[in-house]
Amino acid sequence: MPISDEKIGDFLARLADRVPAPGGGATAALHAAQGAALLGMVARYTTGEKYAEHRDTIGRIITEADELRGLALRLADADADAFTAVAAAYTLPRSTQQEKAARSAAIAQALVGAAWPPAQVISVAAMLIDLAEALTAIGNPNVISDVAAAAESARAAAATARVNVEINLAGITDEQASLEMIAETGKADDIIARAGLVTADVRDKIRA
Repeated sequence: MPISDEKIGDFLARLADRVPAPGGGATAALHAAQGAALLGMVARYTTGEKYAEHRDTIGRIITEADELRGLALRLADADADAFTAVAAAYTLPRSTQQEKAARSAAIAQALVGAAWPPAQVISVAAMLIDLAEALTAIGNPNVISDVAAAAESARAAAATARVNVEINLAGITDEQASLEMIAETGKADDIIARAGLVTADVRDKIRA
């Protein structure tokens, strides 16, 4: 069953269980999905005659936020599937040298597959911050705190996804894939810093 079709309680029960998936990568994706949903909500409250001058921008934000929410949910499922594959690779036989070599190759390949979903979550988080920055300037002030909530969700998504990529790097033997993963994790610090600025800006507006 896709994570998006699960009841929240059921998902959390699976998350708490002693099973390989879902885990941190799926939660990173769900942080991103929640951030996207919050941005979509704020944008939908920023419509009507009062916000007519921002109609095109708000329309774009709604479309992009909805698309990112869907993508994040798919990445949550992809992460869970990938870690199931990693767990399966570790159970392969290793009685002979040939079996050991095949097992090691399967594990390395599975780890590459497991690192990609959280790496993509980092990119999603960056796009969410782009939208949050735009909404901070024009969003309905009655729900502006939810822009900060979205930014904090994006921050959590990036930070959580980064560490889930990093834990797989040691077992990845594909040098090109490893370099690409490192490049993705390198984006997280900027996302985290920008999220902090969005939250600070929102808090300033609330206190003004």
